[in-house]
Amino acid sequence: MTTKTASKAVFTAPTLEFMRELVQNNNREWFHANRARYDAAKAELCGVVERVLAGLSPFEPLANTTVKDCIFRINRDIRFSKDKAPYKSNLAFAIGPGGRHSGRIDYYIHIQPDNQSFLGAGMWQPTPANLAKFRQEVDYNVQELKDIIEAEEFKIYFPEAHGETLKVMPKGYPADHPEIDLLRRKELFFMHRFTDKEVLKPNFADEIVRGSRIIKPYCDLLNYLFYDEKEEQVTL
Repeated sequence: MTTKTASKAVFTAPTLEFMRELVQNNNREWFHANRARYDAAKAELCGVVERVLAGLSPFEPLANTTVKDCIFRINRDIRFSKDKAPYKSNLAFAIGPGGRHSGRIDYYIHIQPDNQSFLGAGMWQPTPANLAKFRQEVDYNVQELKDIIEAEEFKIYFPEAHGETLKVMPKGYPADHPEIDLLRRKELFFMHRFTDKEVLKPNFADEIVRGSRIIKPYCDLLNYLFYDEKEEQVTL
């Protein structure tokens, strides 16, 4: 990475201000009139993503994954939405093998002003088959999962779980099961929130890498349960 690229691997206050104003002026006319401001914000985003990719590469299989692969478009898909605002209120990227469409459990980074930014990862909107695999793991071998998500460093960085939970026990499990809380989970997604002040720090990209390293064992476990275990069985 060159010095020139590294110097751009930060977000600045004008980027957050642009996103804040976009929420109040979410229309194509305003956006096109402020296109240069968006281009500057996107350039900063690309610099941060490049630095995060470099930081994750030593412990993630990201060969041939480019910055472009990771970044989400700012345009919203409004074809089936009652909300016809054409643009998102955030900048975002996801990092996994091949980028945002890896098809695996990867790292999602959401940049939104007014302290709404976060790093997140975990089980979100799983298929019925994957949810069943997760519950089977909880039933048969919950300790591996608990060793990860109940570790002190993990709980400090990711203090609460997010996602939908059943009000009753899923079918096939007794109501007095010792892991009732985990079995009722339909989603188990963890987030670390960032203040605007933290987003604007020069080492913000490095902090994303640090948080990703902390949650990596949980992502690895889910990827094994959902994808790798089947591939391993086929190989054998």
